[in-house]
Amino acid sequence: VQLVESGGGAVQSGGSLRLSCVGTGYTFHNYCVGWFRQRPGKEREGVATIYPGSGSAIYADSVKGRFTISQSNAKNTVYLQMDNLSPEDAAVYYCAVRYGGRLCIPTSTFVHWGQGTQVTVSS
Repeated sequence: VQLVESGGGAVQSGGSLRLSCVGTGYTFHNYCVGWFRQRPGKEREGVATIYPGSGSAIYADSVKGRFTISQSNAKNTVYLQMDNLSPEDAAVYYCAVRYGGRLCIPTSTFVHWGQGTQVTVSS
């Protein structure tokens, strides 16, 4: 299993970014995909999850209404559209996968991880 994130960068407060996570080496629609972030001095937290087999998505309260997770089965890719960003969203963002759709939620344990992509938000 290999996961590669991209799309991070620097934006001003109120701006938007779209992160991408391309997965290879596994059957895409059989694995739950999650986006996580680690802010400086904080523990890693789950942001959103999606199960490509059904398209069912779950969000952390802190990003509901601002972030959207989606998928492209044809491209083996999961996206995280982030709108109305604030400095509190600045972090390294990671994608990860776990097998199956059961417990496809941000607080579950994920097995395979990408290398992360940096998001910087200036006020």
